[in-house]
Amino acid sequence: MRILVIEDETAIADFVQRGLQAEGYAVTVAGDGVEGEQRALHDDVDLVVLDVMLPGRDGLAVLASIRRVKPELPVVMLSARATVDDRVAGLDGGATDYVTKPFSFDELAARVRAHLRRPRQRDATTLSAAGIELDLLGRTVHRDGVELRLSAREFDLLAYFLRHPDQALSRQQILSAVWGYDFDPGTNVVEVYIRYLRRKLELPGRPAPIDTLRSVGYRLTTRP
Repeated sequence: MRILVIEDETAIADFVQRGLQAEGYAVTVAGDGVEGEQRALHDDVDLVVLDVMLPGRDGLAVLASIRRVKPELPVVMLSARATVDDRVAGLDGGATDYVTKPFSFDELAARVRAHLRRPRQRDATTLSAAGIELDLLGRTVHRDGVELRLSAREFDLLAYFLRHPDQALSRQQILSAVWGYDFDPGTNVVEVYIRYLRRKLELPGRPAPIDTLRSVGYRLTTRP
């Protein structure tokens, strides 16, 4: 597995590079946003660790470029900006995950492993199942030819289900994958957004294909 680290602080870049190499990954480091963007777009990499505050081109701009060209490439943001607004900006901008500095390398490595384990459709620009077609580049969704208008979070939630059709997904898995960081364990944000998504997926004679699995979680069912 090939990982690109885009980080301008040499000590942090070296620390992350050595740690990930010890985990068995091939690691390349870019020291500014311009070089990092070029490597992310043109090199064959499996995951990017991306700082937010970079010289030349900031991390959110680099992230936007990656999402336009490689929508399925996992990107873990690494930043000293730790407010809720900063994390939301990164995740809504397309980050797969968001880790704040100072950080534990063991946690960063665990998140990298988790994202690299997840099946992804390399270079795919559309996801489809159960009569639903989702365009990752155009950010459009159709079901049985009918266009559906989804919010950014509903779109990301549906994309996650479409990447795992007919699989039982726990509430915690969905939180981690779609929201990218830990919420209060008592939050009902997953339930709320699944309810929103079901309403929008329903068509006359065609119920939403998202099933609730008691004591387990949810499943996008593709079978009739």
